[in-house]
Amino acid sequence: MTNRTGKFSYGRMLNSVLISTFIAAGTAAAQAQTASVAEPAAAFSSARSAYVEAWESSGLAFAKALLTETKSNGFGQYSPRADADFAAGDPLYVYAEPVGYAFAQTGTGQSYQLTASYKLLNGSGQVLAEQQNFAEFSGSGRSLQLQLSAGLSFEFSGLPGGEYQLETMFTDTVGQQSASFTLPFTVTGTN
Repeated sequence: MTNRTGKFSYGRMLNSVLISTFIAAGTAAAQAQTASVAEPAAAFSSARSAYVEAWESSGLAFAKALLTETKSNGFGQYSPRADADFAAGDPLYVYAEPVGYAFAQTGTGQSYQLTASYKLLNGSGQVLAEQQNFAEFSGSGRSLQLQLSAGLSFEFSGLPGGEYQLETMFTDTVGQQSASFTLPFTVTGTN
C-alpha cells in the first residue's frame, strides 16, 4: 500500500510540476510577444482615433475617382490618364478609393461589403447601358480595413463618336448607404 501511495504522490507531484512549467512558459511567451513591440507615440494614437471618428461620421464618399491608363494593381497603384479621349472600342479603366463605408462586427473582427453599379449616358443624358451590382468589394480583419481601392474595367462596343458620361454608384451593404461619381469621356471615330 505504501508503494502505491508513493507512486500516486510522485505522479501527482509530476503533474503539478508540468502544469506549473506550462503556466510559466505561457506567461513568458505572452510577455515575449508584447515586450518587443514599440508603441506608437500618443500623438499618432490620438490622430488615428480622430481619423476613425471622422471616417465613421463621413458617410460613403470617394477620396479619388478617375480614369487611368491601365488596370490598377492595388491601393494607390495606378497611372492617371492624361485625357478622357478614347478611340472607339478602347477599354475604360477606372480607379476609385471609397471611404466612410461601415463595418459589421464579426467573431474575429470587422467586415465590410460594397457593390458597384454603373450607367452609361450619352451627351443628352439618355441611358445607353446599365448594370446593377456588377462588382463586389468585401473583406474582413481584426483591424479596420481603411484602405480600399476599386479598379474597374469597362468595354463599350458600338459607340459612335461623341460625348458620354460614366456614372458609377457604390452601395455600402453594411451601412445601407450609396454614393456615386460621374466621369465624362469622349469617343472619337466609330466602332
